[in-house]
Amino acid sequence: MGKRVLILSSSPRKNGNSDTLCHNFAIGAKDSGNEVVEIFINDKNINFCKACAYCEQHNGVCTIKDDMVDIIKEIFASDVIVFASPVYFYSISGQMKTFIDRLVAVYTKIKDKDIYYILTAAENGANTFKRAIDSIDGLCDCLSNIHLKGMVCAGGVWKHGEINTTKYLKQAYDLGCAV
Repeated sequence: MGKRVLILSSSPRKNGNSDTLCHNFAIGAKDSGNEVVEIFINDKNINFCKACAYCEQHNGVCTIKDDMVDIIKEIFASDVIVFASPVYFYSISGQMKTFIDRLVAVYTKIKDKDIYYILTAAENGANTFKRAIDSIDGLCDCLSNIHLKGMVCAGGVWKHGEINTTKYLKQAYDLGCAV
């Protein structure tokens, strides 16, 4: 029996480089008998956390009624979560950061998940991905029984479509197959 895989793509460009890697990961996961849900965060209405602490007094229910309600249901229903982001100024996209911040209402309830990272960047230096990885690790460090299973860090891709001639497509597919 396959797993339920949730892919959270935070690229502002639909079918951009990181989003393309998400699709390849999804194909690999499906080819291995898993159920896959892909969410393109930029298409969702996700507001900033207000730090109002409403969720603390209401069992993780947020006062903001936006698309996070349904995304959180998907997180709870999934066995595997893929966090995907382009790297901007050595960190994750604003879309991913806003999404992560909104998990404050429920992060203590997120547990027993396999985690994957998909990151892309124009630069390809030794430390290009370090802060972006640290940003997502910061969330995962606060979750229970989380297992980082793998990542694709695709450097040297900036322009739309540059990912299509790289080894990273196969890496994402193979990682998806390994779910």
